[in-house]
Amino acid sequence: MTTLSKGANLQVEAASVRVVLGWRPGPGVPDLDASALLLAGGGRVRSDGDFVFYNQPVHASGAVRHLGKRPGADALEVNLAALEPGVERVALCASADGGTFGRVPGLHLLLLDAGSGVELVRFEMTAGPETAFVSGELYRRAGVWKFRAVGQGYASGLAGLATDFGITVDDAPAPAATVPAPVPAPATVPAPATVPAPAAVPTPAAVPAPVPAPAPAVRMVKGEERLPEDMRGRLSLRKQQVAVSLGKNGAAGVTARVVLVLDASGSMSALYSRGTVASVVERMAAVAAQLDDDGEMQAWTFATNPARLPDLAVGDLPEWLRLHVRVGQMSLFGRRKAPRGLLPGQVDMRQVGFQNEEQKVIAEVRAYVRDHPAAAPTLVLFFSDGGVYRNAEIERELREAVEEPVFWQFVGLGRAGFGVLERFDTMPGRRVDNVGFFAVDDIDRLSDAELYDRLLSEFPSWLGEARRAGILR
Repeated sequence: MTTLSKGANLQVEAASVRVVLGWRPGPGVPDLDASALLLAGGGRVRSDGDFVFYNQPVHASGAVRHLGKRPGADALEVNLAALEPGVERVALCASADGGTFGRVPGLHLLLLDAGSGVELVRFEMTAGPETAFVSGELYRRAGVWKFRAVGQGYASGLAGLATDFGITVDDAPAPAATVPAPVPAPATVPAPATVPAPAAVPTPAAVPAPVPAPAPAVRMVKGEERLPEDMRGRLSLRKQQVAVSLGKNGAAGVTARVVLVLDASGSMSALYSRGTVASVVERMAAVAAQLDDDGEMQAWTFATNPARLPDLAVGDLPEWLRLHVRVGQMSLFGRRKAPRGLLPGQVDMRQVGFQNEEQKVIAEVRAYVRDHPAAAPTLVLFFSDGGVYRNAEIERELREAVEEPVFWQFVGLGRAGFGVLERFDTMPGRRVDNVGFFAVDDIDRLSDAELYDRLLSEFPSWLGEARRAGILR
């Protein structure tokens, strides 16, 4: 084993390494947490998903994992051979809870060959008032991986350290979710000035006036009249568009129970902050208002764990957005802090976590449908920005759900890896195709007409297949 001093480096021959942060625990000694940041060429993360720590223990690529701690040690594993080409460095970090690193005796970092367990490097560290630390880094140079002993501290804590590397940190309750601006009504065309009609040109009696096509039937739901005028106008136009999209696919007048599932993993923070998720919810409320007899929608949020949100009734839409589409408790670093500003019915997002565990919320929605049977089929509208890695578990849940009266429509937000969700559509061995998927780079720029056409394109065909298979009556 090689002992390194601060600033020294060493070539790493192992394909996969285990990084162990060690110290001597005791009375008054702060507890330490190890973490890793996957950094691109500019020395910054590509997204919040490139931060691996206790609330997000596995990177989407599977190449970096937080292994967990025991007294006096916390460990990470980095599969160097599996790191994506865009990752040039892995910063090996640590945070202190309950004090500073200067109060931690025996502080050191060990680098081991993950395959053989052989110790490769030991780096003894000294510290002062810092509450966060970059212990070392693994970096790629001319196709070869090396380890550098860094030993740099941050008095601003893990949040300050992470911010320097490009992580979005939101540790305070956010303001009410931004409700999208009203869709402008078509401009009123002024009546032309009165011009006398030519007397010599009679109106041809033989040509009948064209008969306009009937507008699609639009449902009115309880509470709609309570909405602000601009929101009520948007809802009305969107319900008409939902009806048009259903009619295009031969499903005019169909009814369904609508369930909404919203990704709340760490990489979604920016989409919540800029109001994209609030806009999605409002647009999906129109689907429920048109499809569901009572216009209500069941809702879940998920990351490491699923959480049931209060049902969304159309009339409660503005307040629902304010109370439940928020990032106020989605702090990366607040796991030991008391919840702040939670109102009755709100979810403490710290309990939801930051990792992608789609299979858990899929299982919970399946259980809800079984425990609350309905005469109408169920349409699940599932929004995620990717980072899917539990492929086998997700596939098992969705295959088992084939015999249930539920269609799963997944919508990918952005270009991140969606794994089995985007492959499931073509997977053989199912009596009916119970899953739809499409991804969109920027859903805010997608018109209502295109969104609803894509959202509702496969659901009607599933209805027919499920009835022929006896899944639906």
